[in-house]
Amino acid sequence: MNRTFNRQRRLRATVTLVAVCAATLAGAGGTALAAMHSSSQATAACVSKAKAPVRVGHISGVLGAATASKACQAANPGNLAGNPAVGSPPLIWHGGAVMGTAQTGPLVITPIFWTPAGHPMAADYQNLINQYVKDVAAASGSKTNVFSILPEYFGSDGSIRYDVQAGTPITDTNPLPANGCKLNSRDTTAIYADGSGYDACLDDAQVQAETNSVVAANKLPVNLSHIYVMFLPKHVEACFNPGPTTNAKNACTINYQPSAAFCAYHSQATNGTEYANMPFPIYLSPVGFTCGSNARVAFPGVIETPNNNPDADTEISPTSHEINELITNPDNNGFTASGWFDVAGFENGDECAFVYGTPQGDPGHFFNQVINKHHYLTQEEFSNSSFFASGGGCLQHP
Repeated sequence: MNRTFNRQRRLRATVTLVAVCAATLAGAGGTALAAMHSSSQATAACVSKAKAPVRVGHISGVLGAATASKACQAANPGNLAGNPAVGSPPLIWHGGAVMGTAQTGPLVITPIFWTPAGHPMAADYQNLINQYVKDVAAASGSKTNVFSILPEYFGSDGSIRYDVQAGTPITDTNPLPANGCKLNSRDTTAIYADGSGYDACLDDAQVQAETNSVVAANKLPVNLSHIYVMFLPKHVEACFNPGPTTNAKNACTINYQPSAAFCAYHSQATNGTEYANMPFPIYLSPVGFTCGSNARVAFPGVIETPNNNPDADTEISPTSHEINELITNPDNNGFTASGWFDVAGFENGDECAFVYGTPQGDPGHFFNQVINKHHYLTQEEFSNSSFFASGGGCLQHP
C-alpha cells in the first residue's frame, strides 16, 4: 500500500507494501503550490479523472484513479500508452527543488551495507546491488531504462538530467543499538521464506542516526547531489516509531502485527541527508505479504530472479523505487514536501509499485530492464507525458 506517516512531524516517508492475496490503498497528500505544465485539450480528453474528497475523517488523500478509454488506448499503441497507475495521477509539482539538475551537478548514489556482528550479509548480495548502481551510472544519458524517464521533471533548481555516478560502497560494521521498537515474540520466526524471523528492531531515528554517522565518518557531502542508501541486514525489523509493534499507529516491515506496513522508504534527515532505508527483502513469507515479484498483481507465487540471486534481485526493485522518488521529491521530511506527487500523495514510484509491464526472458528469470548489458526486474516508473497522451503512465523506459 501507499501510506504516509508523520513521526513527531519529522518523518514523511512514502512506503510500499503489497499483499499476496489482497491490497488496500491509502495516501496522504497536500495542496499543490504550483501546477505542472498543462496539456493540450486533445491529450487531456483521453483522461477520465475520478472525483473524490481528499480527506475523509482521519484518512487523507483518498481519490479515485485516473483511467483512459479503450479508444484512447487504441489511439496510442505501444510503449507510449504505458500501464495504468495505482495512484491518482498526474504528478503535480509543488514548487520545490529536485535532484540531478545542472545546478546540483551529477547525482552520486552511495550504498551502505550495515553488517554488524551476528548479522552477516552475503557478498553476492552486496555485489549484485553494487553492480546495479554502477550500471545505472554507466547508462547515464540513455533512454532505455526507468531512470531515463526522470528528465521530463523539473524543479526550482532546473530540469532533472540522467547523470548518475556510483559512490564507493561502504561496509558498516558498527554494532546494532539497543532495540528502539519492541520486537514481538510472534515475529521471531516465520517471517522470511526460510522460516526465520527477527531478532532486533530499529526505529527510523536509529536508522537516520546510523546513516548520518557513516556519512560523517567518511567525510561525505550532505546536499542535493548525494543519496545514501542504507541496506539493513537480515533479521532486523524496521519501524517508523519506537515502542511496541502491536501498535497499529506505528508502521513496520512485514510482521504478524497490525503495524505491518512497508518494504522500504525514503526521507530527508533533519540535517538534510537524503537517505533510503532498505530492510532485507521479504518474499514467499508465511505472513501473507511480500516485497517481491510473487505479489498477486505481478507474478503470483513466483520470485523472478534474472541473476539467480532471489534476495538481491528482489531488493533491486524497491531500491530503484526509492531512488527515483528521492530525485523527484527530496524534501519529503515532515515539515515540507515540495517536489512531485499526486493529489493523494503518491510519488512517481508509488504510482507504479509492483507494475512490471511485459517481461523478457524465461519464466523464473524474467527481466524488464537491460542496463549496461545486465538484466534486472524492477517496477516501472511514472511518466506524466505518457499519462497525458494515453491515460497510462507506467513505463519501462521513455
